[in-house]
Amino acid sequence: MELGDLLIEGKTKKVYAISSEPGLVLVQSKDRITAGDGVKAHNLEGKAVISTATTCKIFEFLNLIGIKTHFVRLHDEKAFIARRCEMIPIEWVTRRIATGSFLKRNVGVPEGYRFSPPKLETFYKDDANHDPQWSFEQIVCANFKFGGVTIGQDEVDIMLKMTQCIFEVLEKAWASLDCSLIDMKIEFGVDSTTGEILLSDVIDSDSWRLWPSGDKRLMVDKQVYRNLKEVTQQDLDVVKRNFSWVASQLDKLVPKPRSQVAVLMGSASDQEHCKKIAQSCEKLGVPCELRVTSAHKGTDETMKIVAEYEGQGIPTVFIAVAGRSNGLGPVTSGNSTFPVINCPPVKPDWGSEDIWSSLRLPSGLGCSTVMSTEAAALCAAQILALSDHVIWARLRGHQLSTWIGLKLADKKLRNSHLS
Repeated sequence: MELGDLLIEGKTKKVYAISSEPGLVLVQSKDRITAGDGVKAHNLEGKAVISTATTCKIFEFLNLIGIKTHFVRLHDEKAFIARRCEMIPIEWVTRRIATGSFLKRNVGVPEGYRFSPPKLETFYKDDANHDPQWSFEQIVCANFKFGGVTIGQDEVDIMLKMTQCIFEVLEKAWASLDCSLIDMKIEFGVDSTTGEILLSDVIDSDSWRLWPSGDKRLMVDKQVYRNLKEVTQQDLDVVKRNFSWVASQLDKLVPKPRSQVAVLMGSASDQEHCKKIAQSCEKLGVPCELRVTSAHKGTDETMKIVAEYEGQGIPTVFIAVAGRSNGLGPVTSGNSTFPVINCPPVKPDWGSEDIWSSLRLPSGLGCSTVMSTEAAALCAAQILALSDHVIWARLRGHQLSTWIGLKLADKKLRNSHLS
């Protein structure tokens, strides 16, 4: 890799062009910690390694669940490769709990006030004026243009939607580690090649407030440094240990699969229908297994398979695929506490009757019925998401991508009428 010019140097990082790959940049962290628009600043040996590790783990997680970021890959322990973007000079801040500067700007709101939905604020990046708060209307009226894209109402709407989604999936992820994400700030850029709005910059312990077990006294973020009136080497060591702890916790962000779908088909002839369910599960990151069993012809074997999954101790959703007289879903539901979804392979000759056999159930049974293979996978994923933050995050990422796609299609259609 051949580095090009230094494109920008900030308080805590440098960004270099990559001559051999014009669409990419190298983002290199510094062993530097600052606060108060740089008024307070200290060298913190090892911070660059910790910050790079934290950022890369977060961006890898976000890429995994389908949120578009500029992150490409880790380069070395102090730098990563990213898409080259023209940065939009706005900080997007999301707050779940009222604390910090929000209390000073909103006298009368008690610390600990919980925002539902999360509170979104924007600040114009201007150190000389201490990053003044901007309204969404000010962003639109600034007529920013980056990467060939004018930042109008549609773009602001997209960034707002992305900001809330990013906060909520990370909040859920940290909650799985018994840590509360109180607030965080992010930035966006426009991809210089594609014109896409991407989550950019870095996300590390400078970017958020984290309270283990929801206890402010246990904070492990940069606020510890901000609060110091005098800074000793011992204080810096504490800050570094906190940052290291955060980076190490992120190794647990994507655990081994801890939930699954088992597709039970009454006949091997239904494999193609079932494979479509498995493919939709795969897109959502849901482990899926296909089994063949008939509740009519091999009831004992069906019960054996159900017991096998119950004995694994892993949250499981059964999807029953059976046409004609569907006994598979109801029998499974009547003999298991796991959720059961019927997804009959409808054929044109007896379609209505086959569906009726899945809908008309004896009392005491709770299995549901859906008609499309994609809907069966989505329904199962939503059930499993109640206890699996990775699947929950993938669903949110899927919903966000759908929403942005509709927004951009609407913009394209409006613009075509104007041309």
